Amino acid sequence: MSRLQDKENGIITRSDLRRPGVRILYYALFTVCLLITLISIAPPVWIMLSSFKDIKEFTLSPSILPKEFDFSKFVRTWNDLKFYKFYINSLYSVAGSVICAIVFNGLLAFALSIIKPKGSKLVYALVLGSLMVPATTSIVPLFININKLGLSGTFYPLWFSIGANAFYVVLYKQYFDTLPKSIIEAARIDGCNNLQIFSRIVMPLSKPITMVVAMYAVNCAWSDFLLPYLVLNNSGLETVMVRLFQFRNGKTADVDIIRAIVFAIIPPILLFTAFQKQITQSSTHSGIKG
Repeated sequence: MSRLQDKENGIITRSDLRRPGVRILYYALFTVCLLITLISIAPPVWIMLSSFKDIKEFTLSPSILPKEFDFSKFVRTWNDLKFYKFYINSLYSVAGSVICAIVFNGLLAFALSIIKPKGSKLVYALVLGSLMVPATTSIVPLFININKLGLSGTFYPLWFSIGANAFYVVLYKQYFDTLPKSIIEAARIDGCNNLQIFSRIVMPLSKPITMVVAMYAVNCAWSDFLLPYLVLNNSGLETVMVRLFQFRNGKTADVDIIRAIVFAIIPPILLFTAFQKQITQSSTHSGIKG
């Protein structure tokens, strides 16, 4: 009992740390984790600090820290590059992607978990099998079909690609499997059809996993480059990531490009900072049974 009372966070108690072997292992793991953290945050920190420099200081000064932290440089770069337009395009892409990710993947998972028609196990096996196929292997036929359907230069292919994500289907199905069957049966007795059960019963009870899927969809849609580049390039609807790639052929100063990169990474950082608890617990939600 005393060992359990000493435990605060994790599986190692204070009494465990009194043992030399456990203490050495603990500090070794702590050092490794600290090094990994420093290596991970070094690139974004360097970008953030370099973005405060002017072009002369950026190219000639060996110092990592800027001479001054002048936020007016960001305002000037934002206006000169007209970056607000690409933010709006990315927001359109993100909004449609989140809606499609929730509705389409949720409907398929609902059918596999609740309705369970004939062949549902085979369909679920195919969904799981598709996770082992790299997405880039299908990009060529996908792009050809997009052009044949006349969807090039629109956001629809981006939305539908997020709406057909096997990983989101698995997350939803495993969460739907944990819902009480008595509630579903009670809704059927009250005369609800499958669509009403999905919209009025299942989805309101699935807000935790829906939030997780929405956050994943936001990050995926915001950070995606290849498909938006193939579909939206030179259409006037370029997203932030496509615009960053287009800078390679322009006359934009390097330090302005770095500030544009800062604009691009701010939303994912804010998203993770605000919802890191839900993101890190997503594996727990997806693994709970019964």
